Amino acid sequence: MTFEESARRVLDHLVAHYGPQHWWEDGETVKDWVTMILIQQATAQNVERALANLAPYLTFERLNQLTSDELNELVRPAGFYKQKTRSIQAMLAWWRTYHNDVSAFQSISTPDLRRSLLSVRGIGPETADVMLLYIFERRVFIADQYALRLFKRLGLGDFANYAALSVATEPLLVEPDWVTVREWHAVIDEHGKQYRKRPDMDETWLLN
Repeated sequence: MTFEESARRVLDHLVAHYGPQHWWEDGETVKDWVTMILIQQATAQNVERALANLAPYLTFERLNQLTSDELNELVRPAGFYKQKTRSIQAMLAWWRTYHNDVSAFQSISTPDLRRSLLSVRGIGPETADVMLLYIFERRVFIADQYALRLFKRLGLGDFANYAALSVATEPLLVEPDWVTVREWHAVIDEHGKQYRKRPDMDETWLLN
């Protein structure tokens, strides 16, 4: 069985087992992309504290009105607050070039849009792909640590890094719709959290 076939079997089993996760389905674009920056090297609890501070300002217009010092204080609970402030401000400038309109990206290919996102200060490959998947509704595989560790534990491949797994999973993206690909990321991470709690978990059912 090829990697593609084995990986698809594992993903189908995970989706069936954990069910739809409905991550980032609230339609709040600004809140979502800010969250994707804040979550870098932060706990969910601390991100929630920062988001609570930011709640009155989560529109393009209100965020643009904040000074660096004001934004620093608001995002401080999420850690690395100065870097995250600079990233948020860089993303705001990026959005302004597209008139703060998600529909403006429809004619841009996924590779080109990814390159554009990666040009923004503080946006790395994983964050760019998460934005592509959840905000721009592009079919991309999030090759995060949960996915890397899962495929290694199951003997499907010991991929060296994010980029290597991204390339290996490209064939998986040909047939499924966007909703399915989105749920793959969610259930891989959910399973990874469960495994972290119970490292003696039997995972052989994922391959059957």
